Parts: sequence; structure tokens; C-alpha cells
Amino acid sequence: MKKTQNLTEGSVFKQLILFALPFLASNIVQSLYNVADMLIVGNFSGPASMSGVNIGGQVTFILTNLIMGLCTGGTVLVAQAIGAKDKESVEETIATLITGLIVAGVAVTAVMLVFKDPVLRLIQTPAESFAEASDYLWVTMLGVIFIFAYNALSAIQRGMGDSKRPFYFVCIAAFTNVILDLWFVAGLGMGAKGAAIATVIAQAVSVILCVIYLAKSDFPFDFKLSSFKIHKRKLKMIMKIGLPTAIQNSVSSISFLFITVMVNTVGGVYGSAAVGVVGKFNGFALMPAIAMGAAVSTMAAQNIGARQWKRAEKCMHIGLVIGVSVSYLIFIFAQMFPEQILMIFDRTPEMIESGVAYMRTFTFDYLIVPFMFVANGLFTGAGHTKFTLINSMLSSLLLRIPASYILGIGMGLGLMGIGCGGPVASFGSVLLIAWFYFSGKWKVNTVTGERMD
Repeated sequence: MKKTQNLTEGSVFKQLILFALPFLASNIVQSLYNVADMLIVGNFSGPASMSGVNIGGQVTFILTNLIMGLCTGGTVLVAQAIGAKDKESVEETIATLITGLIVAGVAVTAVMLVFKDPVLRLIQTPAESFAEASDYLWVTMLGVIFIFAYNALSAIQRGMGDSKRPFYFVCIAAFTNVILDLWFVAGLGMGAKGAAIATVIAQAVSVILCVIYLAKSDFPFDFKLSSFKIHKRKLKMIMKIGLPTAIQNSVSSISFLFITVMVNTVGGVYGSAAVGVVGKFNGFALMPAIAMGAAVSTMAAQNIGARQWKRAEKCMHIGLVIGVSVSYLIFIFAQMFPEQILMIFDRTPEMIESGVAYMRTFTFDYLIVPFMFVANGLFTGAGHTKFTLINSMLSSLLLRIPASYILGIGMGLGLMGIGCGGPVASFGSVLLIAWFYFSGKWKVNTVTGERMD
């Protein structure tokens, strides 16, 4: 079996940093090629195409988050099996996750190609950008299987303690995407469709190279046709742990889709483009907290699998300090230079004005989210994804959407009011997280049923 990294020994601080940095770098690079779409489209095709990329990308983002949630189940099972030194369990989990997600990718593609335009009409896509959004969504749905495959392979490697290989392959994808964006969008004038084609080709290249590398290494899956199997027991455990996270991610993404509807209603095409730009920056701003949460999740899972509960809890404490420190610096930067950030993408005055209004309030979320991601990393490592699901649903459905609507539309504060929905929801979520942590209810390994001594 491919050599794994033992995260149950040594300095917690050092291992968190060494594990989180490649994951963080990987996410940054992955977001770079998403930003490249918006940046190149904004500079060469204008606000209508930017709006199309934003809206079409929102729908794709929901599906991506759904799969990332399911992959969490695979990461936790692989990590716990490695901590327990159970080679057979590792191999069965990997085969089940890869096979299951290929089947899911084909099914999702078929469904979305039929319903893409009704979905775009449902979310009140502005008429000026409807064609662009439809083209973007159509192309990305054809390549969704590569999105699923990349996330599956990355989740497995992270569970094995390897966060470096996913970084290398996403770097290849990012470079490919930028070159193709410049060709299709800037050179051929294809707008949102060109950006989508570039993204799909880049992801396909990344996945193919990753598979070739893993097939030639001592990876616990050889990619032969006979190896694609679904082990029912493992599928059940993956679904048990991953499905709540998948639903949680989807509910959170859907809540932002509702926000998109409000933005389309209040701000029109300029508001949609502006919120799309802020969303791209937000993707970068949240990455340190997300990376630290992922590192805590994998380290906690390995240590809980090895019955080292105190060390798992220590991972959360140290990760929280690191996550908060970085996120607070990003908040200060965003508050000081909102116009400059927006102008990187497009200099249309109406877009910049809309973006600043939204950014002023929404970025307060950066002060709260590190507590969410890092604490949830600990809970996920112990398999408590049902709690994170309930918490996310409550904050998204009962706080984010109502707060955005009341402040933005009801009170007439526009994009500034809508931007308040994020920090309001995160604050409520942190209160529930604090209760779950201090109550000690997280101190049970839901995979094995064992309780912390």
C-alpha cells in the first residue's frame, strides 16, 4: 500500500502547518483558475458575461459542494483505518468511493442537461446574461465527472496524510486553464462559454495525469476495470458520515443561491457581477480557515482511530489560533481596500459601487468563520457530521436567508443589507458549536461507537 503519513506522533503545531499548507496552496491555485474565468471574462467580455459566469458557477458550486461532502466520508474512513492500521478497510473504502462517484457524475450530468434552463429561470437570471449563464452551465455539466473524480482522488490522498500530490495536479489544471481562458475568451471572444470550456479541459487534464501517476505508484487502487467495485458496508459508512456533510454543503450553497436571487432582484446585472467578484475574493479569504479545518479533521480522525483523543482535541485548539490569526488579517485588508479589489476584475463604476456596498458588511463573516471550520474539523474527525448538518441548516435557512431578506429588501438597505446575512448566520452557528463542544457530546467515535476516556 502507498506509504501514508502518520499524524498521531510528533509536534501537533508542525504537523498541522505542514499538512495544511499544501492543502491551502491547492485550494488557492484551484480558486485561481476560477478567478481567472471571472478576471479574463470581466476584462474582455464585460458585466453581462461576468454575471453569466457568476450565476452558472453558483449552480455548479452547489453540485461540487455536494460531492465534497460525500468525499468527507471517504477521508474520515481512510484516515481512521490508517490510524487503526486496517489495510483492507483502506482498500475497500477507496474502491467504493471512486466507483460510487463515477456513477453519480454520469447521473448528475444527465439530469442537469435537461433542467439547466428551468433552474436559471427559477433563480431570476437577468435577461442580459441568461444566454451566457446557460452556455456556461451547459459546458460545465458535460465536465462534471472530472470535478467529481478530482475531489474523490484528493479526499483519498488527504485521508492517507498526503496533501502535496493534490496540490501538484491542481497547479497543472490552473496553468492549463489560464492559457485556455486567454485563447477562448480574449482571443476568440467566446465569453462565458469559452471560460467554461477552458475550465472543463483543465480539470480533465488534471484528473488524467493524477490517475496515470497513481496507477504507476503503490496506490491501493489500480484503476483496472475489475477493481471498480462498491462494497455495501463501506458505502453505508461513507453515506452515514459523508451524506450529512454533503447536505450541509448543499444547503449552505442553496442559501447563497437564494441570496443570488435577491441580488438579481435588487442589483440587476451590475449587482450580480459585483457579488460574483466578491464571491471570488471570498473564496480566497476563507481558504486559510477551510484548510485548517481540513487539516484538523484528518489529524483528528487519525488520532481518534488510534484512540488518542486528547491529541485530537489539541489539534483543534492549535488550529483555531492559526485560523483566527490569518482570517483577521484578511478582514482588515478587505475593509481597507474594497475598491482596489473590485477594480482588478472590472472598472465599471456601477459594478464597483455595488460591490463595495456588499463587501463592507459581508466581510465581517471573516471574524467568525475560523471558529466554525476548525471546530467542525474536530467533530467531523469523530464522525459527527449529523451535528454539522443540523447546525448548517439552522444557520442557513433560519438566519442567513431571513436576515438577508429583511435587511436588504424589507428595510431597503439593498446589497449592504443582503451582505449582513453571512455574518449573522455564522454567529448563530458558532453559538451552537460552542454548546456542542462544551457539552462533551462530540467525544464519541460514531464509526466504532467508542467513547473518549
